[in-house]
Amino acid sequence: MLVIVGTLIVIGSIAGGYMMGGGHFGVLFQPNEFIIILGAAVGAFVIGNTKTNLKAVGAGMKRALKGPTYKKQDYVELLSLLYQLFRLAKTKGMLALEQHVEKPDESTLFAQFPNVQKNHHAVEFLCDYLRMMTLGTENANEVETLIDAELEAHHAEHHNAAHAVQLMADGMPALGIVAAVLGVIHTMGSITEPPEVLGHLIGAALVGTFFGVLMSYGLVAPIGGAMAGVDNADSKYFQCIKAGLLAHMQGYPPAVSIEFARKMLWSTDRPSFYEVEEAVSALPAV
Repeated sequence: MLVIVGTLIVIGSIAGGYMMGGGHFGVLFQPNEFIIILGAAVGAFVIGNTKTNLKAVGAGMKRALKGPTYKKQDYVELLSLLYQLFRLAKTKGMLALEQHVEKPDESTLFAQFPNVQKNHHAVEFLCDYLRMMTLGTENANEVETLIDAELEAHHAEHHNAAHAVQLMADGMPALGIVAAVLGVIHTMGSITEPPEVLGHLIGAALVGTFFGVLMSYGLVAPIGGAMAGVDNADSKYFQCIKAGLLAHMQGYPPAVSIEFARKMLWSTDRPSFYEVEEAVSALPAV
């Protein structure tokens, strides 16, 4: 939503200022310049990316339009699930988690937290490390190194999409110059025309530079930044899981382990200690 609002502000401000100066929009409508810039930008974008990354860009743009996936209530639910898992492990042993970890879709424990249960990637991430613990993994430092490597790979996959959009934005001003130069070449070929015609041709050429710079700094680069921002915000969900798992491995009680996890969150999304305490107090016995 913020991406749409920001785009409208950019277009409205430029159009409004242009009109206030007595400009005419008809002069700015130069389809040939638009085709040169946008077509070349899309072509270069396809050349410089794999098929997988092209799909990731589409998914990343959808995320940017929607904004961060997780809100405060999502984190309360996640922390409540972690609390139940850790409490079960403390009271009945790690092997008691096996039935829930192997089939989380059928787990009565996971079913108490439907928003987490339907998040396939997060559930798979959590269950993979819980499974390792049930199999006897006890070294928290080794697990932390492994988690960091997985999160880094996951973050890089998302970052590649935002980086590709940023690269396209960086190239669009230059493509605007290409369109402008072609317009000047066309103008020089019509040098015998009257001043009115030459003025129109020169104006059309300059529109190419204007459009390339506008698309780069006014739209495409901000979208790339929004994609990166949303991915950074959503990564906190997995950082929260990581902190809780490591605290549990180091022997802390469930309430302390989820407090470690809660502290990993940004202040804008972090539930208070008392909000989490109230949520876990209402949970059924494991």
